Amino acid sequence: MARKKPPPKVTTFRLQRGELLADKYQVLSRLGAGWEGEVYLVRERGTRIERTAKIFFPRRNPSDRALRFYARKLHKLRNCPVVIQYRTRDAFVHNGTKVSIVLSDFVEGELLSRFLKRQRGGRLSPFQGIHLLHALASGIECIHSMGEYHGDLHTDNVIVTRYGLGFELKLLDMFQWGPPNAENIQHDVYDMIRIFYDAIGGQQYYARQPQEVKDICRGLKRTLIARDFRSAGRLTRHLEKMEWL
Repeated sequence: MARKKPPPKVTTFRLQRGELLADKYQVLSRLGAGWEGEVYLVRERGTRIERTAKIFFPRRNPSDRALRFYARKLHKLRNCPVVIQYRTRDAFVHNGTKVSIVLSDFVEGELLSRFLKRQRGGRLSPFQGIHLLHALASGIECIHSMGEYHGDLHTDNVIVTRYGLGFELKLLDMFQWGPPNAENIQHDVYDMIRIFYDAIGGQQYYARQPQEVKDICRGLKRTLIARDFRSAGRLTRHLEKMEWL
Protein backbone atom coordinates (compact mmCIF):
# COMPACT_ATOMS: atom_id res chain seq x y z
CA MET A 1 0.00 0.00 0.00
CA ALA A 2 1.45 3.37 -1.02
CA ARG A 3 2.18 5.86 1.71
CA LYS A 4 0.07 8.99 1.83
CA LYS A 5 2.11 11.92 0.54
CA PRO A 6 2.73 14.51 3.28
CA PRO A 7 1.47 18.06 2.72
CA PRO A 8 3.98 20.44 1.12
CA LYS A 9 6.13 22.62 3.39
CA VAL A 10 4.38 25.90 2.63
CA THR A 11 5.79 28.87 4.57
CA THR A 12 4.03 31.62 2.63
CA PHE A 13 1.18 31.75 0.12
CA ARG A 14 2.21 35.02 -1.56
CA LEU A 15 -1.38 35.69 -2.58
CA GLN A 16 -1.77 38.72 -4.82
CA ARG A 17 -4.44 41.39 -4.80
CA GLY A 18 -7.39 40.30 -6.91
CA GLU A 19 -6.87 36.54 -6.56
CA LEU A 20 -10.03 34.54 -5.82
CA LEU A 21 -10.27 32.00 -3.02
CA ALA A 22 -12.92 29.27 -3.32
CA ASP A 23 -14.48 31.45 -6.05
CA LYS A 24 -16.01 33.52 -3.21
CA TYR A 25 -13.38 35.77 -1.66
CA GLN A 26 -11.23 38.33 -3.46
CA VAL A 27 -7.83 38.96 -1.89
CA LEU A 28 -7.21 42.62 -1.04
CA SER A 29 -4.01 42.55 1.03
CA ARG A 30 -1.88 40.53 3.42
CA LEU A 31 -2.42 41.58 7.03
CA GLY A 32 0.05 39.45 8.94
CA ALA A 33 1.43 36.00 9.64
CA GLY A 34 1.99 33.51 12.44
CA TRP A 35 3.30 30.01 12.99
CA GLU A 36 0.10 28.36 11.72
CA GLY A 37 -0.49 30.46 8.64
CA GLU A 38 -1.09 33.87 7.12
CA VAL A 39 -3.90 36.38 7.54
CA TYR A 40 -5.36 38.29 4.60
CA LEU A 41 -7.97 40.94 4.06
CA VAL A 42 -10.55 39.60 1.60
CA ARG A 43 -13.87 40.73 0.17
CA GLU A 44 -16.88 38.47 -0.29
CA ARG A 45 -17.90 38.51 -3.95
CA GLY A 46 -21.63 38.34 -3.31
CA THR A 47 -21.97 40.89 -0.52
CA ARG A 48 -18.75 42.91 -0.96
CA ILE A 49 -18.30 42.69 2.81
CA GLU A 50 -14.66 42.71 3.87
CA ARG A 51 -13.48 39.84 6.05
CA THR A 52 -10.31 38.66 7.73
CA ALA A 53 -9.17 35.28 6.38
CA LYS A 54 -6.73 33.12 8.33
CA ILE A 55 -5.21 30.69 5.82
CA PHE A 56 -3.55 27.67 7.39
CA PHE A 57 -0.27 26.17 6.24
CA PRO A 58 -1.19 22.53 5.42
CA ARG A 59 1.61 21.08 7.59
CA ARG A 60 0.40 23.12 10.56
CA ASN A 61 -3.19 21.96 10.12
CA PRO A 62 -3.33 18.15 9.76
CA SER A 63 -6.92 16.93 9.34
CA ASP A 64 -8.04 20.51 10.07
CA ARG A 65 -7.22 20.11 13.77
CA ALA A 66 -5.65 23.56 14.06
CA LEU A 67 -8.59 25.14 12.26
CA ARG A 68 -11.11 23.52 14.59
CA PHE A 69 -9.18 24.62 17.69
CA TYR A 70 -8.98 28.16 16.35
CA ALA A 71 -12.62 28.45 15.32
CA ARG A 72 -13.86 27.05 18.62
CA LYS A 73 -11.58 29.37 20.56
CA LEU A 74 -12.82 32.43 18.67
CA HIS A 75 -16.41 31.36 19.34
CA LYS A 76 -15.78 30.73 23.03
CA LEU A 77 -14.11 34.13 23.42
CA ARG A 78 -16.66 36.04 21.33
CA ASN A 79 -17.54 38.33 24.26
CA CYS A 80 -13.93 39.41 24.88
CA PRO A 81 -13.56 42.90 23.34
CA VAL A 82 -10.09 42.24 21.88
CA VAL A 83 -11.16 39.11 20.00
CA ILE A 84 -12.34 39.36 16.39
CA GLN A 85 -15.67 37.62 15.78
CA TYR A 86 -15.64 34.24 13.98
CA ARG A 87 -17.93 33.90 10.93
CA THR A 88 -17.35 30.66 8.99
CA ARG A 89 -14.81 28.28 7.46
CA ASP A 90 -13.97 27.43 3.87
CA ALA A 91 -11.23 25.96 1.68
CA PHE A 92 -9.55 26.45 -1.68
CA VAL A 93 -6.85 24.75 -3.77
CA HIS A 94 -3.40 26.33 -3.81
CA ASN A 95 -0.77 24.82 -6.12
CA GLY A 96 -2.66 21.53 -6.14
CA THR A 97 -3.12 21.34 -2.36
CA LYS A 98 -6.35 21.91 -0.45
CA VAL A 99 -5.92 24.80 1.98
CA SER A 100 -8.32 25.66 4.81
CA ILE A 101 -9.54 29.12 5.80
CA VAL A 102 -11.26 30.65 8.81
CA LEU A 103 -13.26 33.78 8.02
CA SER A 104 -13.88 36.38 10.71
CA ASP A 105 -14.91 40.02 10.94
CA PHE A 106 -12.54 42.64 9.61
CA VAL A 107 -11.78 45.59 11.87
CA GLU A 108 -10.34 48.90 10.73
CA GLY A 109 -6.94 49.65 12.17
CA GLU A 110 -3.20 49.35 11.82
CA LEU A 111 -0.78 46.61 12.76
CA LEU A 112 1.05 47.55 15.94
CA SER A 113 4.37 46.93 14.19
CA ARG A 114 3.54 49.55 11.55
CA PHE A 115 2.11 51.94 14.12
CA LEU A 116 5.34 51.84 16.14
CA LYS A 117 7.48 52.49 13.07
CA ARG A 118 5.52 55.67 12.43
CA GLN A 119 6.23 57.07 15.88
CA ARG A 120 8.99 59.58 16.51
CA GLY A 121 12.21 57.62 16.81
CA GLY A 122 10.25 54.44 16.10
CA ARG A 123 9.17 54.12 19.73
CA LEU A 124 6.66 55.22 22.33
CA SER A 125 7.34 57.26 25.45
CA PRO A 126 7.20 55.24 28.69
CA PHE A 127 3.85 56.84 29.52
CA GLN A 128 2.37 55.85 26.15
CA GLY A 129 3.90 52.41 26.50
CA ILE A 130 2.19 51.89 29.86
CA HIS A 131 -1.17 52.70 28.24
CA LEU A 132 -0.45 50.23 25.43
CA LEU A 133 0.51 47.53 27.92
CA HIS A 134 -2.60 48.17 30.00
CA ALA A 135 -4.83 47.79 26.93
CA LEU A 136 -3.09 44.51 26.09
CA ALA A 137 -3.16 43.18 29.64
CA SER A 138 -6.81 44.02 30.27
CA GLY A 139 -7.77 42.42 26.96
CA ILE A 140 -5.78 39.27 27.61
CA GLU A 141 -7.17 39.18 31.18
CA CYS A 142 -10.62 38.53 29.66
CA ILE A 143 -9.18 35.60 27.68
CA HIS A 144 -7.40 34.16 30.72
CA SER A 145 -10.52 34.52 32.89
CA MET A 146 -12.35 32.24 30.45
CA GLY A 147 -9.72 29.53 30.79
CA GLU A 148 -7.94 30.27 27.52
CA TYR A 149 -4.75 31.95 26.32
CA HIS A 150 -3.52 33.67 23.16
CA GLY A 151 -0.28 31.80 22.48
CA ASP A 152 1.23 33.96 19.73
CA LEU A 153 1.41 37.59 20.88
CA HIS A 154 3.70 39.86 18.86
CA THR A 155 3.43 43.23 17.12
CA ASP A 156 2.27 41.69 13.83
CA ASN A 157 -0.69 40.05 15.58
CA VAL A 158 -2.05 43.14 17.34
CA ILE A 159 -4.17 45.76 15.57
CA VAL A 160 -4.42 49.32 16.89
CA THR A 161 -8.01 50.37 16.14
CA ARG A 162 -7.94 53.62 18.11
CA TYR A 163 -5.59 55.57 20.33
CA GLY A 164 -5.56 58.84 22.24
CA LEU A 165 -5.68 58.84 26.03
CA GLY A 166 -5.42 55.08 25.73
CA PHE A 167 -5.36 52.30 23.12
CA GLU A 168 -8.11 50.13 21.69
CA LEU A 169 -6.75 46.87 20.31
CA LYS A 170 -7.82 43.73 18.47
CA LEU A 171 -5.92 40.45 18.27
CA LEU A 172 -5.37 39.28 14.72
CA ASP A 173 -4.38 35.68 15.40
CA MET A 174 -4.10 33.05 18.12
CA PHE A 175 -2.28 29.75 18.46
CA GLN A 176 -2.95 26.50 20.32
CA TRP A 177 0.24 25.24 21.99
CA GLY A 178 -1.67 22.87 24.25
CA PRO A 179 -4.01 23.12 27.23
CA PRO A 180 -4.55 26.49 28.95
CA ASN A 181 -2.18 25.68 31.78
CA ALA A 182 -0.10 28.02 33.93
CA GLU A 183 2.88 27.77 31.57
CA ASN A 184 0.92 28.90 28.50
CA ILE A 185 -0.81 31.68 30.43
CA GLN A 186 2.57 32.84 31.71
CA HIS A 187 3.89 32.81 28.16
CA ASP A 188 1.21 35.36 27.23
CA VAL A 189 2.30 37.61 30.12
CA TYR A 190 5.94 37.45 29.07
CA ASP A 191 5.03 38.23 25.45
CA MET A 192 2.99 41.28 26.52
CA ILE A 193 5.89 42.62 28.53
CA ARG A 194 8.25 41.94 25.64
CA ILE A 195 5.97 43.97 23.34
CA PHE A 196 6.04 46.81 25.89
CA TYR A 197 9.82 46.59 26.21
CA ASP A 198 10.32 46.78 22.44
CA ALA A 199 7.67 49.49 21.98
CA ILE A 200 9.53 51.92 24.26
CA GLY A 201 12.88 51.36 22.57
CA GLY A 202 14.17 47.96 23.66
CA GLN A 203 17.68 47.34 24.94
CA GLN A 204 19.06 50.57 23.47
CA TYR A 205 16.98 52.71 25.84
CA TYR A 206 16.38 50.33 28.73
CA ALA A 207 19.12 51.61 31.05
CA ARG A 208 17.59 55.12 30.89
CA GLN A 209 14.04 54.03 31.57
CA PRO A 210 12.39 55.03 34.88
CA GLN A 211 12.37 52.50 37.70
CA GLU A 212 8.63 51.98 37.25
CA VAL A 213 9.33 50.59 33.78
CA LYS A 214 12.12 48.35 35.03
CA ASP A 215 9.81 47.04 37.76
CA ILE A 216 7.58 45.75 34.98
CA CYS A 217 10.18 44.48 32.50
CA ARG A 218 12.46 42.85 35.11
CA GLY A 219 15.23 42.80 32.54
CA LEU A 220 13.06 40.34 30.55
CA LYS A 221 14.02 37.60 33.01
CA ARG A 222 11.21 35.05 32.82
CA THR A 223 11.58 33.84 36.40
CA LEU A 224 11.30 37.38 37.79
CA ILE A 225 8.33 38.21 35.57
CA ALA A 226 6.60 34.97 36.59
CA ARG A 227 7.17 35.72 40.26
CA ASP A 228 5.36 39.05 40.15
CA PHE A 229 2.94 38.67 37.24
CA ARG A 230 1.46 35.18 37.12
CA SER A 231 -1.44 36.25 34.93
CA ALA A 232 -2.69 39.14 32.84
CA GLY A 233 -4.95 40.10 35.73
CA ARG A 234 -1.98 40.51 38.08
CA LEU A 235 -0.25 42.70 35.53
CA THR A 236 -3.39 44.80 34.96
CA ARG A 237 -3.82 45.45 38.71
CA HIS A 238 -0.17 46.44 39.00
CA LEU A 239 -0.49 48.98 36.18
CA GLU A 240 -3.67 50.44 37.64
CA LYS A 241 -2.12 50.94 41.08
CA MET A 242 1.40 52.01 40.13
CA GLU A 243 2.60 55.47 41.09
CA TRP A 244 4.86 57.65 38.96
CA LEU A 245 7.56 59.69 40.64
